[in-house]
Amino acid sequence: MERKREKISVIGAGSWGTALAMVLADNGHEVRLWGHNPQQIEEINNNHSNEKYLPGVTLPEEVVGHSSLQTALENIDLILLAVPTKAIREVLKQIQEVQERPLTIVHVSKGIEPDTLMTISEMIEDEMEAELLKDVVVLSGPSHAEEVSRRFITTVTVSSKNMGAAERIQDLFINSYFRVYTNPDIVGVEIGGALKNIIALAAGITDGLGYGDNAKAALITRGLAEIARLGTKMGASPLTFSGLAGIGDLIVTCTSVHSRNWRAGNLLGKGQKLQEVLDNMGMVVEGVRTTKAAYQLAAKFEVKMPITTALHNVLFKDASPKDEVDSLMSRVKTHEMEDLANVLSSDQI
Repeated sequence: MERKREKISVIGAGSWGTALAMVLADNGHEVRLWGHNPQQIEEINNNHSNEKYLPGVTLPEEVVGHSSLQTALENIDLILLAVPTKAIREVLKQIQEVQERPLTIVHVSKGIEPDTLMTISEMIEDEMEAELLKDVVVLSGPSHAEEVSRRFITTVTVSSKNMGAAERIQDLFINSYFRVYTNPDIVGVEIGGALKNIIALAAGITDGLGYGDNAKAALITRGLAEIARLGTKMGASPLTFSGLAGIGDLIVTCTSVHSRNWRAGNLLGKGQKLQEVLDNMGMVVEGVRTTKAAYQLAAKFEVKMPITTALHNVLFKDASPKDEVDSLMSRVKTHEMEDLANVLSSDQI
């Protein structure tokens, strides 16, 4: 397909930022990949690789690394923000010091900020000066960087308050192996993408405990109900949770060895302590921080979230993973359809 060649700055040279930079380069765009590690940027430019995050993958020569934020942002058309949730505000402050004009920001991280309880889009709107921010677009869905970087078939969703901006990003990314859908429900897309990491941590714990596929299937199913309960209370459409940003992302994150959150949960289930797990992972596990935020959201919106509560006890109250899982299985009996009826009675459908 014919498309306008755009200049795009990808902020964050981790696995996901690098993989998406490759998609954009494949689509003929000028891609600048910014990272704060000069050695990593040198490797990207000289060896066309990023071995720490995507071992064995050859990057297109059109992906050019930058360690200077000013040169990475000079005369660009779009910013793709691919940094961990906890780093977003600090990076946005740095961006504003050198940004020249209003731009659309596409963000691809999945999390909620504890205490403020803001989604990433809300954080961007809160942090950026209004005259420098054109639109905010979220890209989410079932996607592992390890597979996208190898051009495996992948489907994702883009959403924005301005659907014209979302459609622009759809055109920017879509190609033969990277299929992009639009969804007007930005709240649902962000909540689904963030909270599935909590359920993936819990799924990893059940696997680490050796509880098998039956227990994990039950956890995923009840986890989806939990996500939908909170999401609809926050104004999301229940239909979103049956799509790519809901059940699609939940399945891939709870079942794949590529999932950092599943791997972290698996280590917790095998007896490691949280700090030990995080030290061993060497990369950000977004579900840990999001569990704290979701626990606070459950209290704010008076939503029952037993899986989130159990995981919060394990992560932050040093509770036994086995005791918490066993407690979940012995909860008061109820009808499965009650949750579905409650969600579908929402005014959002």
